[in-house]
Amino acid sequence: MEKAPEAFRTISEVADELDVPKHVLRFWEAKFAQLKPMKRGGGRRYYRPEDVALLRGIRLLLYSDGYTIRGVQKILREHGPRYVMEYQGLGAESGTDEGVAPEIPDVAADAARGASAHEVGSMDDDLGAVLDELETCRQILAAAATQD
Repeated sequence: MEKAPEAFRTISEVADELDVPKHVLRFWEAKFAQLKPMKRGGGRRYYRPEDVALLRGIRLLLYSDGYTIRGVQKILREHGPRYVMEYQGLGAESGTDEGVAPEIPDVAADAARGASAHEVGSMDDDLGAVLDELETCRQILAAAATQD
C-alpha cells in the first residue's frame, strides 16, 4: 500500500527512496542542523515530507553536483533549507537560474564535475596567486624569525 505524500516516513523508507544507506542519513543529521526528524520511543526516526525534500536536495548537491559537506552547509547557511528543498540540480532545464547553485569556490566540486579547460585555467591562475601570496608570507615570517 502506497503512503500518502504528507505521511511520515521511517528511516528505511527514506533510505530506499533516496538510494542511500541508513547510516548516511544519520550522518547527515549530525552534519546538517536543519535536519531534525521526529523521534519516537526507542529513538525511532520519522521523517516529515519537508525532511525528505531537504534530504533529496542534500543528496543531489553532494552526489550529483559534487559539492562537499562544507559546501552544502554553506549553501544552507546562505540560502536556507527552502532553497535546498527546491533545488533541481546544475542540469536543471527550466531555463531559469532557480535550479542553479550559488557560485561557491569549491575546487573538489569542480574536479568532480570535470571542469572545462577554461575553468581549470582560471583555477590555475587563482591557485598561482594564492601560492605567490603564501610564498611572500613565508619570506616575511622567515625574516621575522631571523631578527629575534
